Amino acid sequence: MRVAWLILPTYNEAENIGPIVRAARSHLRPDDRILVVDDNSPDGTGALADTLAGELPGVEVLHRPGKQGLGRAYLAGFAHALANGADLVIEMDADFSHDPADLPRLIERAEDDGELVLGSRYVAGGSVTDWGLLRKLVSRGGSWYARVVLRVPVRDLTGGFKCFRRSVLEALDLEHVHADGYGFQIELTYRAIKAGFRVVEIPIVFRDRRVGESKMNARIALEAVWKVPALRRPVR
Repeated sequence: MRVAWLILPTYNEAENIGPIVRAARSHLRPDDRILVVDDNSPDGTGALADTLAGELPGVEVLHRPGKQGLGRAYLAGFAHALANGADLVIEMDADFSHDPADLPRLIERAEDDGELVLGSRYVAGGSVTDWGLLRKLVSRGGSWYARVVLRVPVRDLTGGFKCFRRSVLEALDLEHVHADGYGFQIELTYRAIKAGFRVVEIPIVFRDRRVGESKMNARIALEAVWKVPALRRPVR
């Protein structure tokens, strides 16, 4: 059995952190671990996560000095997990947009034939609920744009629910990953494909966050637009 580490980046998720960590813990295996990466949330998310780490088995907290972006939080989490023996590393939002009940499906596929497993909204059986038409069009359009420009078959390139085998993260040049948000997700998947790893998509239902405010903004969305063509240029 490969040990999985779930990385949960947080910034002002005080209302979600307890429920999401407990739900995730209930769907993971006894030896799997959860790492909360908190960017010094003003609402006390980090302190609440510390309390959870003291109560629940296999839960740790990585505190960072301030808000540095989703991509930087994930990279810090990856480094910590790999240094502590992770065989599988999972990305998941901390706001219930991704269903913790889907965690076993991602792990099972990663232990089978998927070297990078994507929880996909845009393959058969996947869907998005609770979003308005404009947000759905932006998301689908972003994935379509990236797929066409990068010439890859992946349907959901902007999604953030994914499971990496250790070998994938070790092979990628993570020090040169600079994108955030949508761009970060596109970049990691594209790098994995170009490195020759097997990327598979499994259907998920994506739901809007239950409480709190979305961290996505126009800057992050626009970054993905200009970042995508740049990905085709070799890293120097």
